Order: sequence, then C-alpha cells, then structure tokens
Amino acid sequence: MIIVAGYLRVDPAQRAAYLDTCVEVMRQARATEGCFDFGLSADLLEPDRINIYERWATREALDTFRGSGTDEEQGAQILGADVREFFYEKEVAL
Repeated sequence: MIIVAGYLRVDPAQRAAYLDTCVEVMRQARATEGCFDFGLSADLLEPDRINIYERWATREALDTFRGSGTDEEQGAQILGADVREFFYEKEVAL
C-alpha cells in the first residue's frame, strides 16, 4: 500500500476556489481501481494550507491516476508544498 500525505500552500484568499477545482479530481481518484482513499481539505488552523491524504493499493494504480499531474493553472496557484509517499507492506487495522 502507498500513502501520500502532506500539504500544499496557496494564497489564503484563493484557497476555497482552489479546492473547488479539485472536486472532480477527487471523484475521479476515488473511482479509480486501486484507490482506497483520496482527500484534499482546508486546514482548520492555517488559512493558506490544504491537507492531502491518499491511500493506494499499488504503485501502478497511483501512477495510472497521476498521469501528467497537476494542470498548469492549478500548479501556478501552489506557493509551496510538502507531500511525501510512504510504502507499507503490512496493514494493521485499529
């Protein structure tokens, strides 16, 4: 399993608009075979931060969904980011 977690930084005045452009991406991700979870959300403490959390069954599923990545318009709005991938071979339910 692959977990993608981290955050993006955007102009606080544009955060809601940025997230609005992500709704369809979230729908597509969640409908993709091998996607267990996909979420983007406004941070409750930092007005410029968007939290990212994704869980994927395999590298192939993640790469198939990613394709060419963020489009130029969305990419231009990102002022900073810290997003990382974590790999797990054994899952433990709590």
